[in-house]
Amino acid sequence: MSGETMVKIYGIRNCDTMKKALGWLDTHGVDYVFHDYKKQGIDADTIHRWLDQTERTVLVNTRGTTWRKLPPAEQNIDTDEAAIALMVANPSLIKRPVLATAKGLLVGFKADAYAEHFGV
Repeated sequence: MSGETMVKIYGIRNCDTMKKALGWLDTHGVDYVFHDYKKQGIDADTIHRWLDQTERTVLVNTRGTTWRKLPPAEQNIDTDEAAIALMVANPSLIKRPVLATAKGLLVGFKADAYAEHFGV
């Protein structure tokens, strides 16, 4: 595959969007490492690196059940540090998937964005 040395995809195995993304990677012969942050957790340093490449509004999933169950005070995220703490405590709040490669970060799954990223 187009010179990618390391592809790591983060998410939750049973998520429909994750299944689509993993299927796309498999179909296009992209080797990857899967990190299930529901089972393995996620650390603040990783999320901090992601936030160097994208906005917290992109990374935090405000459409899911986990978000809706949070009290309004916790939903009031006004700093990256607050967002990091919330995502570490509730990994289901992270939009899925997060794809980290040598070329950058992709959040969410769109087949055309993946094709462009990998040059296929």
